Amino acid sequence: MPKSTHVQPPLGFIPPRYKSWVVQGCYIVLPLMLRLRLRPWLPAGIWPVTCPNPEVLAEGFRQFQAGKIRLMMAFRHSQVDDPLCLSYLFSRLVPRAARQRGFSLQRPLHSFFMYDRGMPLWAGRWLGWFFAAIGGIPVHRGRRLDLKALKAVREQMMHAPLPVTIAPEGATNGHGEIISDLEPGTAQLAFWAVEDLQKAGRPEQVLLLPVGLQYFYPRPNWAALNRLMAQLEADCGLPVQSFSDPAAMETAAYYPRLLALGQHLLTRMEQFYQRFYGFTPAAGSPEEPATLAQRLGPVLDHSLKVGEEFFGVPSTGTLVTRCRRLEEAGWSYIHREDIADLQQLSPVDRGMANWMAEAATLHMRHMRLAESFVAVTGHYVKDNPSFERFAETTLILFDLVERLKGTRVPKRPQLGIRQAVISLGEPINISDRWPDYAQSRRSAKAAVETLTAEIQTALEGLIARSDQPL
Repeated sequence: MPKSTHVQPPLGFIPPRYKSWVVQGCYIVLPLMLRLRLRPWLPAGIWPVTCPNPEVLAEGFRQFQAGKIRLMMAFRHSQVDDPLCLSYLFSRLVPRAARQRGFSLQRPLHSFFMYDRGMPLWAGRWLGWFFAAIGGIPVHRGRRLDLKALKAVREQMMHAPLPVTIAPEGATNGHGEIISDLEPGTAQLAFWAVEDLQKAGRPEQVLLLPVGLQYFYPRPNWAALNRLMAQLEADCGLPVQSFSDPAAMETAAYYPRLLALGQHLLTRMEQFYQRFYGFTPAAGSPEEPATLAQRLGPVLDHSLKVGEEFFGVPSTGTLVTRCRRLEEAGWSYIHREDIADLQQLSPVDRGMANWMAEAATLHMRHMRLAESFVAVTGHYVKDNPSFERFAETTLILFDLVERLKGTRVPKRPQLGIRQAVISLGEPINISDRWPDYAQSRRSAKAAVETLTAEIQTALEGLIARSDQPL
């Protein structure tokens, strides 16, 4: 997490300042970045990036550039590498599909997008400049209404020379075959776009395109997975069960190791919160002990309550909602909007402000633990013990271990070359739904809920099981 043990100025809004030359420069080096992922000495990277139906988006860009539609894309965002893959879709696959169908598109093909305002806190101020230059719009995910971000998105939906891309899950969950419950913001923004166009007397239709994205390991690297499990076993103080010939082992041989790691870490978390924070672990019976899923939910709930009690925020909503609310509360203690000029603080006042910033940073660590497990089911690997599911779950455990060790920004190990598969759904015409939305406040709410559910169904329909041939 960001190393914010001293009071900081407020997190100001970073307006998008799109520069096409920055996008074009990125597109030139994009294939190399995908293949190497900035680690040329490792057998890792993302290649190839494929899409079975890029013509769907090519047609969407054609209509957008002709002034017939305003286009919003709702994409599956499970990993931090997703933007690189979408950029390859925009820069290579879609233009190729357009040429094959006898028309050309104005370049560069790209999109404006929303990103978490906290990301520049992790990577540095340069990232805020870079995201602004390629059309990024920062959003405070924990605020009920981030008015500046919403205004910026609505303006870009109306006037930007590019479509807008939004991740409706609100956060990555690390799972290729599980989609978290969607937040209603994407559907609401789509209806607002229709409303804004109608008020301006403009004839464009608003289309929303579901975009699925998954990663597969075409050559599963069991040796890399074996090394990662051995590292985690050593970090946890467990006997290291490293296999001498990992590739020759049956897939089922890896599950007991993964299960032992999960149970050990969960037990340690239960003991930690029980001893220091009054937690009562889930009760089972000798005949029927509590399952991982039954134990995980209560300990995640309690870890969030520790932070919620400190910050004085309610314990309501989903785990994702509570994580975002705690993150925003922590920022309010660190990035002080109530202090006009930090330089004018007396040494005593600055010391007290630093004290609270340090306390907030510490209490946010409880939220970071829960954040890693928002989509963990306890049976994801058991239901389908594929390499992809082993890799995803083991990497989630790696994140947890690194956070418990105090690592500021965990550097995930690479488990081999991944193939990215992007699938495009059927465009949803939002303008056709406007009459139902506009009837009343109640009908508007119902229309947003219905559209959100349809986007969820569409994204789930774009998931390919990892045991199916590509």
